[in-house]
Amino acid sequence: MKKLELTADRPGERLDVFLARLARDLSRSQARRLIDDGLVTVDGRQERPSHRLAAGARVIATLPPSEAAKLEAERIPLAIIYQDEDIIVVDKPAGLTVHPAPGHPSGTLVNALLTLVPELAASRDNIRPGIVHRLDKDTSGLLVVARNERARTDLTRQLKERQVRKTYLALVQGVPQPAQGTIEAPIGRHPRSRKKMAVVAGGREAETKYRVREALDRFTLLEVEPITGRTHQIRVHLAAIGHPVVGDAVYGKRSPMVERQFLHAWRLAFDLPSSGRVVEFESPLPPDLRTALEKVKRGA
Repeated sequence: MKKLELTADRPGERLDVFLARLARDLSRSQARRLIDDGLVTVDGRQERPSHRLAAGARVIATLPPSEAAKLEAERIPLAIIYQDEDIIVVDKPAGLTVHPAPGHPSGTLVNALLTLVPELAASRDNIRPGIVHRLDKDTSGLLVVARNERARTDLTRQLKERQVRKTYLALVQGVPQPAQGTIEAPIGRHPRSRKKMAVVAGGREAETKYRVREALDRFTLLEVEPITGRTHQIRVHLAAIGHPVVGDAVYGKRSPMVERQFLHAWRLAFDLPSSGRVVEFESPLPPDLRTALEKVKRGA
């Protein structure tokens, strides 16, 4: 990755507009993604894409390697929970990356969707067509995809206004106290490991609610609701309070019970773009997580 250091020359200009204007070959949507991914700082702090710059502000952007990629449709099996003319709700399996990225140009959820929804190829976003929110590669569960620009705009608005409710099931080390609470701690790039996130001063606002679903001696099954949508937010926040997700090799430690982090996007609720009607979907724990939970219960 290379770093781009810039000085704000137009007071009051939006951060994403400034970055797209001065960074060669970087569109505004790409600039926004860099900012959302925590790869841009303003005077040492992470800000929103809409942040208005002061004259002379020092902007540092960490640019991933450019990689020209043409999206190809691929026949990858998907579990479709619901679909209409505007959206598709997918039950994503663990191990499936959501969209192409440098070093991972194919074999993603987006490639699979292009087979089912060829019109996504006409999207203005040529890397993440239809994608309005993400799940980590090794997190399973529910994800809503927009089939057209109108639905994408509506779902993006709902996410921004925190009208989309996402609830996860997470098995964590130990027993959190109190049994129900809110974690509020800013999240940004790890100061030493750029592939990791961390609770850091100057990071972006992040809020996660949790509730004990079942206490199991040395482990606890939680219902977790991220209010904001930062990268790796649930995993970072739970690790920060001393209760890392079981099997999380990045923010905790590997587990002999399960080969990935025990984190599942269990419930998803939002308004249908077509009618405004509130819908709610649930996805049961997949077999590997059910087996791990049974092992814990037998040992509890």
